[in-house]
Order: sequence, then structure tokens, then C-alpha cells
Amino acid sequence: MYLHLGQDTVIEAEKITAMFDIDACTVSKKTRDFLAAAQKNGEIVNVSYELPRSFVVCRENEKNIIYISQLSTKTLMKRLFSIDN
Repeated sequence: MYLHLGQDTVIEAEKITAMFDIDACTVSKKTRDFLAAAQKNGEIVNVSYELPRSFVVCRENEKNIIYISQLSTKTLMKRLFSIDN
């Protein structure tokens, strides 16, 4: 099963570790530090040309990949759960 994150990016749903709302999470210093470290390590993939609304953490090849999306977590969850139906 696959999940469309926006633009031309599709990921395997089984690789998703977590989904986060950017507005709710980036107020935390720990989250900002986590994203800064991921950016420094080249683990961030920006799939949005618009204002980002969420980020999705995936486990691929023994490392994390963080996808930044313009879609809300609510929209992504609807898409994810519609896959199973």
C-alpha cells in the first residue's frame, strides 16, 4: 500500500513511523532540534512548494527519512485509512 504525500511523492505506508502537525510540534525545542539534526544529516525531503503543514517520519534502509508535506495530518490520515477499505 502507498500513501501520496503531495506533488509527485508516494511512499510505502508500511514504512511510516509517525505523522506530525508542523504547527503543533515545532513549538517544542526537542522537535526543532530533531528536524535540525535531520536536515544536517540529509534526511529531510521537502515535497511541498507551499507552506508546510505536516511532516512524516519513515524508516528506510536503516535510517529515518522525514518528508515535509503541504497536506495536513488529517488529510494524510484520511488517505491512509482509505487505503485499507
